[in-house]
Amino acid sequence: MTYRVAIGPSSFAANEKKPLKILEKAGVEVVANPFGRRLTEAEIMAHLQGVDGLIAGLEPLNRQVLTSFPQLRAIARVGIGMDNVDLETAKELGIKVSNTPDEPAQAVAEMTLAVLLALCRGLVSANASMHAGRWQKAVGTGLIGTKVLLIGYGRIGRRVGELLRNFGAVVFVADPFLSDSRLNNDERVVSLAEGLSEVSIISLHASGNEVILGENEFRKMQNGVIILNAARGELVDEDALIKALENGKVRGAWFDVFRQEPYAGRLCEFEQVLLTPHISTYTQQCRLNMEMAAVKNLLRDLEISL
Repeated sequence: MTYRVAIGPSSFAANEKKPLKILEKAGVEVVANPFGRRLTEAEIMAHLQGVDGLIAGLEPLNRQVLTSFPQLRAIARVGIGMDNVDLETAKELGIKVSNTPDEPAQAVAEMTLAVLLALCRGLVSANASMHAGRWQKAVGTGLIGTKVLLIGYGRIGRRVGELLRNFGAVVFVADPFLSDSRLNNDERVVSLAEGLSEVSIISLHASGNEVILGENEFRKMQNGVIILNAARGELVDEDALIKALENGKVRGAWFDVFRQEPYAGRLCEFEQVLLTPHISTYTQQCRLNMEMAAVKNLLRDLEISL
């Protein structure tokens, strides 16, 4: 029997063909993403015709989609988040679902720290001034002694905390599922409200799609905070954030994730907001490791041996 596997992520094996070669070596027929971008519901419905497994990205895998393909046996998500997969329906249908939670932590943590340093030291505006022919200096903020709140303390939040501590930052953690015993040295568990009032930098690393930072939370923050979001666009009320940017409550922000992607919303109007197109995991090492893990998960769940 020849198994057919559809590929969801448009970037799958773009830089390194090894994951594809493993599938081919296993005798799997690979059905590539024909659009070169994230698939819509209608497109993933067409893409899943006659396939046994899916290497998944962020395409919508809801009940309507999953119940339409009785032959689908396994979904291997390239990445951590599973919000786009109806896990209850998958379980009901006997579809095995996996993800790659370990591989992205270092890449996302590196990106978070890189952006934070750029915002604190004003690198984006300094570079723009130089390119415009202006020699304009400004005093930035260092990380030594700076109080940072991590909202969410899974693999990524924990790694971000480790990097921040190496730079001398004071790390607070808000996570309702966390106990003090799981913390690294010198980190402190706080309630969200307490953390928001204490810190000058807030970094989101939580799961889910419910708003965590809304109007009420912005009111509790100190003036001039920096907000970083590499987790989920849904975690921040964008209208409340825009008000906070306009009145100076938030002096800088970075978003790599958005409710609607590609993003073209009002945050593009603010020079103090650094925007990236969902690329925190886009290092060669991370993408290869995630793709390799997803391929191995899929072959395991389809019971295909190499």
